[in-house]
Amino acid sequence: MSIIISIMCISLIIISPSSATSTKLVCHMTNWAQYRPASGKFTADHIDPFLCTHVVYALATINSFNQLIPTEWNDEDQYKMLNNLKDINPLLKTLLSVGGSTNGISPFIGMVSKPENRAVFMKSAISFLRKNNFDGLNLDWEFPGQSGSMGSDKDRFSDLVAELDEAFVQEAKDTRKTQLLLTANVAAFLPIINRAYDVPKIAPHLDFINVMTYDYHGHWEARTSHNSPLFKSSIDSGSQLQHNINSSISHWLSLGAPADKLLLGFSTYGRTYSLRGSDSTLGALSTGAGEAGPYTRTAGLWSYYEVCSFINGASVHWIPEQKVPYATNGVVWVGYDNVQSFAAKVEWMNTKSLGGAHVWTLDLDDFSGVFCSEGAYPLVTNLRNSMGFPPKPTAPPRPTTTKDPIVSFCAGRPDGLYENVADKTTYLQCFNGITYVQRCQPGLIYYDACKCCNYP
Repeated sequence: MSIIISIMCISLIIISPSSATSTKLVCHMTNWAQYRPASGKFTADHIDPFLCTHVVYALATINSFNQLIPTEWNDEDQYKMLNNLKDINPLLKTLLSVGGSTNGISPFIGMVSKPENRAVFMKSAISFLRKNNFDGLNLDWEFPGQSGSMGSDKDRFSDLVAELDEAFVQEAKDTRKTQLLLTANVAAFLPIINRAYDVPKIAPHLDFINVMTYDYHGHWEARTSHNSPLFKSSIDSGSQLQHNINSSISHWLSLGAPADKLLLGFSTYGRTYSLRGSDSTLGALSTGAGEAGPYTRTAGLWSYYEVCSFINGASVHWIPEQKVPYATNGVVWVGYDNVQSFAAKVEWMNTKSLGGAHVWTLDLDDFSGVFCSEGAYPLVTNLRNSMGFPPKPTAPPRPTTTKDPIVSFCAGRPDGLYENVADKTTYLQCFNGITYVQRCQPGLIYYDACKCCNYP
């Protein structure tokens, strides 16, 4: 990607004092969460615009004419709700995720098969993103070389990524708009990584890479194991020795992925099992999935807010070697994440100098704060705090007082960020003619060239 465009992308970033690279907190939302009952219903207007640096809207798809299209009847209304949040937080970036499958077959397979098909898709994607005010595209192909996809699709995916990057660069030059972001959700299992991705070919063209470091284990296995462990456990054997975050990220790094482009996946849900007997420890025999939760209504999966309701009367345990919790009650076993396991993962993430975190999903956290008695978005909020982001405002920032000599600075000026020549540790944000003074994190100063805070 061009140097100029890369600098523009940096304007989204507030650098964490704990790690100069862990600057992104990318949060997914799903358009099917709107169909959950009562307090589980989630739409874009539930999102806190200051919680995450980026929000990814899932999920769009590709039609038989190789065009990017919405999947739900009211997607365009939700797009508008989501992107209107940028009127409150102008630094928020939004992306549209494309993927899914029809009868188990990914729409990417046909689209990438010919250069002319890819060209139609790219033109359609740019038009669709601009029309709906998104800042970028997220590729969610699960996965090249899998589920009906041929081995040659590994190279075709590389071609798609390179061609999209080139198209985004050219479109930005032609329109003089900020370049669209290009990102991908990618596999965490080592054999799939090797079959699906030519890492040196795709990494230079992606702004960041969401490694899906969850669903390592679940009710499809005969014994209980945690969904998203940081390390291997003493009961793992064979290929399961690699079913953990440490193994996945280490493999991506070994293949040449830049650490500052890799985002560690954090799950806001748990995986449930039905126990076969009285043993309820890690590795206990299971008969399959636990019963569906009342809101997510999917056997084997509970949202964090459903887990909260369960653990009030359950026996809660910590797996020291994997730094994650699980809970049991009767025949039900659930492995999940909490604020302690998130903090442990952030600490490990910083030792690897990764680019940040991505969350699946906002709608599975306790977004309303009514279930867990920990406030709204307890997991994502604690993740944000653990990553060292400054405290977020709970309401739009207050305007400067009339005693402040810069109170009238924004009168008649366009909305945006401006240099405060009197204090380089702060900058001025103009919104609807009102001046807001924003402060860089300790040790950083504001650079107007990139509209960002960075090291002197």
